[in-house]
Amino acid sequence: MRIGQGYDVHRLKEGRKLILGGVEIPWDKGLDGHSDADVLVHAVMDALLGAAALGDIGKLFPDTDEQYRGADSMKLLDAVGSLLREKGWRVENIDSTIVAQRPKLAAHLPQMARNMASVLGLQADQVSVKATTEERLGFTGSGEGMAAQAVCLLERI
Repeated sequence: MRIGQGYDVHRLKEGRKLILGGVEIPWDKGLDGHSDADVLVHAVMDALLGAAALGDIGKLFPDTDEQYRGADSMKLLDAVGSLLREKGWRVENIDSTIVAQRPKLAAHLPQMARNMASVLGLQADQVSVKATTEERLGFTGSGEGMAAQAVCLLERI
């Protein structure tokens, strides 16, 4: 078995869609990035890749490559899942946390978990998505950006 940990952060920006866990959240700002900037899925992918010692999303999907401009992070997650299976790994579970002051995310968390579970061929109870604030402290608390953390457990097939 292997444990992986992932972390990602993106700045909030007007004129962008806010997409988290493959769910479009109604909000006046979205996350800025080369792809759709889905900070949750990016943290999950880094945890999965790290556990398998396969690098990170910057290595696999570099922001210098135009084919990933505006990319759907759920499609990138699908590619990561395929790579893991190809290398002989099975995902046992994923636990993740979104760090954001606003908007309130509780109503969307179950769908985020279902989306990622579906793409990776997992059961819904193998993926956990939580959200927290930082009590108005730091860049997430001030509303400048959002962050996400994830851990996972992989097992050899």
